Amino acid sequence: MCPSGRILTTHAAASDFRPAFEVLDADRDGKISRDDLRAFYAGVHGGVGGGDELIGAMMTVADTNKDGFVEYEEFERVVTGNAETLPVGSGAMADVFRVMDKDGDGKLSHRDLKAYMSWAGFPATDEDINAMILFGGGDKSGGVTLDGLLRILALDSAYPN
Repeated sequence: MCPSGRILTTHAAASDFRPAFEVLDADRDGKISRDDLRAFYAGVHGGVGGGDELIGAMMTVADTNKDGFVEYEEFERVVTGNAETLPVGSGAMADVFRVMDKDGDGKLSHRDLKAYMSWAGFPATDEDINAMILFGGGDKSGGVTLDGLLRILALDSAYPN
């Protein structure tokens, strides 16, 4: 249970990244499009270096059925590093982490997480953010690493739609 009184439960499969997928799926249609990625990067950091070329490269790697969209199963393969063209540990979540890590120190601070949760439309109190950091293996003063973020995202969403 979080200090706020919310109960966080784990999914049966520890590799469920649906909350992260839903953050990237800006129009909530169940698939990630180029427009969804543009909205994500523009909203979080004012744009992404490489622009449409980089977004196109991301889509090419993730969209294995070549339908122009990234469905959840495709997203999960990229996030976990199980896509044939990606080394383990690379992928969309590393990119998401870098966008969230505004000061580039390799950790998501309380401020980073709070700003991101607000931008993504998830109401989170300071207590919620502190609980996330602790669950992710970090501390209040230092924040969480990419591995910690992945641990946090493996939870059921504590923030209902």
